[in-house]
Amino acid sequence: MLDKVLEGWRLKNGVPRHGIFLADRTPSKSFKHTFLLLNECPPLGLVAKYPCFIYTFFMGKTYVFVNQKGGVGKTTSALNIGAYIADEGKKVLLVDFDAQANLSSGVGANPPKPGIYELLSGIATIEQAVKKTAVPRLDVIPASIDLSGAAVELIEQQDRNLFLKKTLAPVKDNYDFILIDCPPSLGILTLNGMAAADAVLIPMQCEYFAMEGLSLLLQTIQRIQRGLNRSLGIGGIFFTMYDPRTRLAQDVVKQVSAYFKDAVFSTIIPRNVRLSEAPSHGQPILLYDPGCSGAKAYQSLAREIIARSDATEKNKNVPAQSAEISSRNGG
Repeated sequence: MLDKVLEGWRLKNGVPRHGIFLADRTPSKSFKHTFLLLNECPPLGLVAKYPCFIYTFFMGKTYVFVNQKGGVGKTTSALNIGAYIADEGKKVLLVDFDAQANLSSGVGANPPKPGIYELLSGIATIEQAVKKTAVPRLDVIPASIDLSGAAVELIEQQDRNLFLKKTLAPVKDNYDFILIDCPPSLGILTLNGMAAADAVLIPMQCEYFAMEGLSLLLQTIQRIQRGLNRSLGIGGIFFTMYDPRTRLAQDVVKQVSAYFKDAVFSTIIPRNVRLSEAPSHGQPILLYDPGCSGAKAYQSLAREIIARSDATEKNKNVPAQSAEISSRNGG
């Protein structure tokens, strides 16, 4: 009974993702509850004051997929990681914040309206914008070409970089994970995505130009941390389209892993044709071909992300500094 009370309270109230409930049994054998907002473990004195029951939990977490370089597998990753996190029993919301709407079509969101643009414009409610998908526990707020006009419209708005954060606030605690797919740029839509997120996930293609772009991206994250979102962390870097036959791919993995250490996920997404085919069928790889190497890699990566989210956020303070990483051409 108590667990249901606590869960209901969590879903109804906007609270940070860290917290504890202290439940103390009164002489009438009913419970009185105290909710504390904490950024770390409760002090021992507090535990001693409420010795009967201590419930701890982590609130739902919002990740934004960002890379200003196109063609690195950002949308493919957001789609398939979301599907596999949902397959692990978590409730997931995908947010397509790219006017190309590839994530929306890749998950079979039809019709795409009302979607994120109508939501930002006040034309639709968030309940109308959220769509179910073929994957249980996986919802999506789709995008359409109309979103391309949002960048122009938001420029003139006050708090223009916080629109997405305010828009998602009513449902943030209804989901274990919210995954935002941003356009391949560092414009106002991407800034909105980073302002709304708890952490950034960086997909990185195993090529030289991708390494050059990483330095610029990290500088942008550092600026966001100083202003719009001081709590923004680097959730992790993962490699995509990996071809073990090339020395360049091996060098990129080696050098980035050496520099960023624990911030790099151990799972590497291989180059796989089935991953490219799945979106044309409006399905994540989980439904299209769960036995292929790409599917198994995304399943493993999703489990890594869940594990990091459940654990202490040891990578939250990874420095978002410019990385001077060199690479040499390989065969």
